[in-house]
Amino acid sequence: MRRGAALRIGAGSAWWGDRISPAALNAERGDLDYLCFETMAESTVSAAQVRARRDPSFPGYDTYLDDRFRAVLPHCLKRGTRIISNQGWVNPVGAARRVKTLLAEHGAPDWKVAAITGNIITDRIGTLGARLLETSEPVESIANPIISAEAYLGAAPIVEALKAGAKVVITGRVADPSLFLAAMMVEFDWDEHDVAHLGPGAGVGHLLECGAQVTGGYFADPGYKDVPEPWNLAFPIAEVAPDGSAVITKVEGTGGVVNRMTVLEQMFYEVHDPANYITPDVVVDFTSAEIEEQGKDRVRVSAIGGKPRTPTLKVSIGAADGFIGEDMFFYAGPGALGRARLADTILRERFRIVGLSAEDLRIDLLGVNAIHGPASPPPVHEPYEVAVRVAARAKSRAEAEKIGREVDAMAVSGVGHTGKRVPHGERVREVIGIWSALVPRDTVVPEIQFV
Repeated sequence: MRRGAALRIGAGSAWWGDRISPAALNAERGDLDYLCFETMAESTVSAAQVRARRDPSFPGYDTYLDDRFRAVLPHCLKRGTRIISNQGWVNPVGAARRVKTLLAEHGAPDWKVAAITGNIITDRIGTLGARLLETSEPVESIANPIISAEAYLGAAPIVEALKAGAKVVITGRVADPSLFLAAMMVEFDWDEHDVAHLGPGAGVGHLLECGAQVTGGYFADPGYKDVPEPWNLAFPIAEVAPDGSAVITKVEGTGGVVNRMTVLEQMFYEVHDPANYITPDVVVDFTSAEIEEQGKDRVRVSAIGGKPRTPTLKVSIGAADGFIGEDMFFYAGPGALGRARLADTILRERFRIVGLSAEDLRIDLLGVNAIHGPASPPPVHEPYEVAVRVAARAKSRAEAEKIGREVDAMAVSGVGHTGKRVPHGERVREVIGIWSALVPRDTVVPEIQFV
């Protein structure tokens, strides 16, 4: 059991596309015991599944894995900082093997690397009697082919791997707070049923999981909530005590801010019921939390509660859901709004003429009604420029391709002064619809593989 100085855990990422330099800074100057990378989301898995279906060469793990590990390994090896990461996506073993290669390149071939698998239950989700949380219907009611079904694992298999000597643990789908909680469970010898400690620990993990959101990212509102040097944000560090209380801070000299407001905003981010935030390890109760500013960029969080974990695990199910066709064009100068509205009328008529079969069609005027749609108030002043975004969801790629074809025609068969971009990228993308279900906990068996 850890004694003496507080356990120092740092965030390395909050999502797949997050910046890499703050992770390197945490590794170099954060004096960390653990560095945790969170790079998964429902949309991330969806994108990975789509790419895996059409690109056999795709390895199935975080496409920035090499960049992230090369940035932090020199510092982690020097300090002895252990790494926990869900960068394995749909292929944790492949990611672990790649990490092993990178360790060898950095002169540390003996560092043990473990992969956590067992969360993918695609082949048997239909046999577990699960119902969709969105509709209460059986999983079998999903009309389109199921591409993947992935259960959210908790901290237990990570703890087991760390106790077996792993210096790096790579997972697939694991609940975000569990990545951080696992380090606390190992260092403080918390039992997996010790809700008095797991509640605060998972709460601290939740504060860290979204990276810069607790250090001033996604927070600034000029004149109301000002953030120093928002271009130089650091990722957070938690100094955790054996009772689960923690001080949230960041590397000195960086931009951003850690204060009561940033902690509160992140505490309630994506938490539907603050008294019952459900994770695979424990049900967290934030209503008793005490938050105290202890100095510049130092906030102590304590008294977070915990309740016994649920008998079920959440499963994220991806199902084929057709294709989206999308494109955009522009107007500027006097009369831009009128021309954009005429373009809207022309396109709707053209889609009728070409027989577009779409389950959903949107034509948005950016800067006018793209966010709130019909609820948007009419412009007080004539906008100087307007972008027209056109998108449709269809069952077939051929139907989705009609969007780009008709938008292309606006270049010479549309409204005067149409600004049309050259379509450099793919204008049609496959859609993986996301569904959720609960399955009995004992039907998901994690596995640990050392590479």
